Amino acid sequence: MARTQGSHSGITGPRVRDAALKLFAQHGYAAVSMRQIAREVGVQAGALYNYTPDKQSLLFDLMQTHMTELLAAREELPDEATPTEALENFTRLHLRFHSERPDEVFIAYMELRNLTPENFAQIEELRRSYEDGLEAILRAGIDSGDFEVSDPKIATMAVIAMLTGVNTWFREGGRLSLAEVEQIYWDMVRKAVGV
Repeated sequence: MARTQGSHSGITGPRVRDAALKLFAQHGYAAVSMRQIAREVGVQAGALYNYTPDKQSLLFDLMQTHMTELLAAREELPDEATPTEALENFTRLHLRFHSERPDEVFIAYMELRNLTPENFAQIEELRRSYEDGLEAILRAGIDSGDFEVSDPKIATMAVIAMLTGVNTWFREGGRLSLAEVEQIYWDMVRKAVGV
């Protein structure tokens, strides 16, 4: 099937991805068809297959991109002198990164069940790598005597759940600025680990 006039892979490919992101976040993966994505992009349904093998590949790509960008952002943080500084940097990064990507966060958490087992395993490995980074910070703080945490794994999951929850209610232009929310959450995280 010929490409729709005016479509270019460097332009249309990202538009397919953006349309899938928007529609999956609004309606859920299972409720969205390739025809809906094509209509959103403005191409024929068959033309989508020039840009992606199938809907599952789109979902996987969205989740993988989100996690690899998050891990890359984490790697860019400066080397911290203390576990407390490392934890504060992690907290603030997580809040900023996710507040800029509410649709990606929604899909990354709510659509895991729709991944094939192979794709789920790959995304789970990326998620585990991110969680391991926080757990390492907590363990370093326990070892240095800076943190009081009885189970670093559970504390890791609790902190990530608390931080990710900001996306459900925070809106730019609301009662609090993102900087104010960051400070409040940093105070809660700090107290949760006994600092």
